[in-house]
Parts: sequence; C-alpha cells; structure tokens
Amino acid sequence: MAGINEMHETPTEVRAQCDAFRADFAKLRAEIGKVMVGQQPVVDAVLVCLFCGGNVLLEGVPGLGKTLLVRTLANTLSLPFSRIQFTPDLMPADVIGTNIVSEDPDTGRRRFEFQRGPIFAQVVLADEINRATPKTQSALLEAMQERSVTVGGVTYKLEAPFLVLATQNPIEQEGTYPLPEAQLDRFMMKVDVGYAPLDDLMTILDRTTGAITPEAGPVVDGPKILAMQQLVRQVVVAPHVKQYAARLVLATHPDTDTAAGGPNGPTNRYIRCGGSPRAAQALVLSGKVRALVDGRFHVSYQDIQDVALPVLRHRVLLNFEAEADRVDPDKLVREILKLTPTQPTAMVGKA
Repeated sequence: MAGINEMHETPTEVRAQCDAFRADFAKLRAEIGKVMVGQQPVVDAVLVCLFCGGNVLLEGVPGLGKTLLVRTLANTLSLPFSRIQFTPDLMPADVIGTNIVSEDPDTGRRRFEFQRGPIFAQVVLADEINRATPKTQSALLEAMQERSVTVGGVTYKLEAPFLVLATQNPIEQEGTYPLPEAQLDRFMMKVDVGYAPLDDLMTILDRTTGAITPEAGPVVDGPKILAMQQLVRQVVVAPHVKQYAARLVLATHPDTDTAAGGPNGPTNRYIRCGGSPRAAQALVLSGKVRALVDGRFHVSYQDIQDVALPVLRHRVLLNFEAEADRVDPDKLVREILKLTPTQPTAMVGKA
C-alpha cells in the first residue's frame, strides 16, 4: 500500500489535497442536509462508502427517508442514476439486461443485440431489495464486486465510479426474503435508519408540507470522486493499527484461538460465521476516510472502532442459540470490541 510520502509531492501539496477532501465532504454533507433532516450518522456512513468505492445497505421501516437519501445523493454527484424497484416477480434480466433479436432494416439480417438494464448506471438504487427472490438478488453479485456484468458469455464493464445503494425493510416484516450471505458480504456497510426525534420531525413537516420543497444541487462529478477515492487509498495506516483491524475480524471467527472471549466467549456461543477479509478491508478503508475528514493523514484505533458497527453488524451470522436468546448483532459487536485489545500483540492462532 502506498503512503502519502510516496505521492512524490511536498507536504504542503498533500495537505492542500486533504483540506480539499474535507471541504468537498462538508459540501456534500451540507447539500444533502438541505433535503434530509437529521440522520447525520446515516449520511456520513453513505459518504464514507462512496469515497471507499463500496456499496451500502440501508435498513429501516418504510417512510424514514431511505429512498429520499439515495435520490438526494444522486443529485449531488452529477452521475447517471437509476432506480430498481425490487418485487417478487422481478427477474434477473430486468436488472442486468438481456440479448434481444434485432433486424437490420437495410439487409434484413437478424442478430442478437444486448439491451442494457438499469444496473448500467453509476449510482444504482436497489429499492426494497429484500422483497425480490434470492435468484434476482444474486443478479447483483458480479456488478457489486467485479464492477462488470456477464450476459451470453460476454462481459461488459461498468463505468467507474459505481455505487449500489440498497434499501431493505426489517426481515421480520411480511413479504421479505433474507439476503444471501454472499450478497451481504458485498455491502461495505449496513446502516440502520431510525425514527426522527421531535425537533427533526417538526422540521420535516415544515419542509414537506409548505409551498416550497428544497432540492439539492450538484457538488462533485465522476472524475472528482475517482480522485478522492485515490487519495483515500494513499492515507497511511500504521502496522499496529492494521493489525488491530485484522485481530478485530479474527475475533468474530468461532472455534478458533482468536475468538473473542475464548472458548466460552460471545463469539463461540453466538456466532455461526464471522467476518471475511472484505470486513478487514472495509475497516481499514473506512478508517482512512474518517481520518481525512478529521484532518489527519493516518488512521487511529478510534477510526477503526468508529466504523466497526456498520462494517461488522451484517457479517456476524448468528447461530440458533443467538436467535433463541434474541441476541442483537450490534450488542454482540460492541462486546467483541470490548474484548479485543487495541495494544499491538503478536498474531496468535489462525482462522
């Protein structure tokens, strides 16, 4: 991994780039705030995923502004946007596209022509993703990871930057399907969207029941986002902080020497499957964005801890005992954080 001192630029130029990053982040946050009331942690998490090049899953009951947030973000990015409404009868071809027979009007010859689906936008809203069947949900797997789509043996690359923002209702609601583990792991973060407090609700009423409806305007474009993503990857991560992120992920693996709390700890008791290497990647990349926003060029322990909940909550798959005891994944992740020391130690055990 390259460090900032490998950018072949002076410290003054590096600081100017980082200050510009902070300014653009703040502009995006403010522009989205013209439409979205409150929900600052949710907005920040979405922006972190944007600048990490990751996808984000928003979960909450209907009516909390999840779709509004995604539409508002799209308005600020100057990127092609598409919305896919997931329903039980949605088919994979409705998402990625399909080959159709077309006829040349001059020669009369027929040939197959690929008709692109809505996934070929750069900001894709997968609305109520867990209302579609697992077969249709899996149509997103290649796009979310490889940034490409394969149809009829031909692979089509998706234009960068590319971001999938999915919304889902709580799985306890009727008419929903749990997302496959492979798809959950492709979301950098799972962000819980909660109810607005009284003051925010009053502001929402003022904005939405009056004569004027606020709108967000463009702030950054595609090349600017790609440059900001590149800057994020150049932020320094000290070996002991990187090791902490790795140990935190290993602490979620049951039946290993690294399980949090040992043989009788929460990991072995409640977790069926822990975080993958994607979880460690997400912790480090998200921590880099947090460091830049805070005006630092290095990642701290606190940066990793601040992003651990949205990064890990959907990656710790609970076993039957956890479901029987009604264990909350968030509470479990917090307990693992407490049981994982920040001080650097020799790597012990193997997952």
